[in-house]
Amino acid sequence: MQHTATISRMKAAGAPPRLSGFAQWADRHFKWLLVAPAVLLILALSIYPLLFSLVVSFINYDFQVPGHAFVGLKNFERVVFDPVARWSLLLTAWLSGVSVAIEFVLGLLVALTMVRSFPGRGVIMSILIVPLFISPVIVGQAWTLLLQRPFGPTNYILTQLLGQEVTIGWMTEAPWLYASLIIADVWQWTPFMFVILLAGLTAIPPNLYEAAELDGVNAWQAFWAITLPHLAPMMLLALTFRLLDAIRMFDTIFIMTGGGPGTRTYTASYYLYTVGFTQFHLSQATAGSWLFLIFTALVVTLLVRRLLKAEPV
Repeated sequence: MQHTATISRMKAAGAPPRLSGFAQWADRHFKWLLVAPAVLLILALSIYPLLFSLVVSFINYDFQVPGHAFVGLKNFERVVFDPVARWSLLLTAWLSGVSVAIEFVLGLLVALTMVRSFPGRGVIMSILIVPLFISPVIVGQAWTLLLQRPFGPTNYILTQLLGQEVTIGWMTEAPWLYASLIIADVWQWTPFMFVILLAGLTAIPPNLYEAAELDGVNAWQAFWAITLPHLAPMMLLALTFRLLDAIRMFDTIFIMTGGGPGTRTYTASYYLYTVGFTQFHLSQATAGSWLFLIFTALVVTLLVRRLLKAEPV
């Protein structure tokens, strides 16, 4: 009551009320108190699992071996000297690079076509972006039904078109199994490239093309002198986002090939899944995950630094 009366007298005198010690501390650190719940949530859901996985990578955490003895870098050595791990990393880089390159070219061509208005443009754009909303598992299952012998219609259609019997094993024979994985990935993610590049194209001021047309510049010259320089930051952004997602390729491989035949379609993600959850070598899988994380971080750093340096003309 005395404290309330003091505050009332100070308000009547026009002076700000005197706060308690805790209230003064809370007032000084108000912004930190606001972000504290989010920080604690991040620590609980992100940092703690990362630290725990780092500990697991240095101990024996194998379901087939009792105890959790400290083994140092032995788990990392198993991954580095495992030929399947090296093959999966190379295949991840190759599949990601080829898929993203094809998606970029196709997405750019479609974006250049759709940037101008024409009847039915809205309907076509709506149809083109449908694959973006489909789960990769469903995409993999759909392409399996289309390509797999003897029930898939693809070989029958090719036989009719070529005039000779086609018996390609799309899921079992190299290089067709890689082609089938790339086709499924390109079909689903080319619309992603298309949407980002179309947004970049529509942001280019049309008066630049009007001035170029008055100067007698043809379409090819306008593309190299105007479109490409202005679209370069969006191109790099699309390539960066898509590449970061492509190197985690897992779902379609799990459905379409199951990593086979043998280990020929093992990507890094599929290799880590197999080691950790089918062979139950959790510590080796965790060590491999950290190595893959470091590799990915290096790629991300290079791409982001290049992206930040890219300046629109």
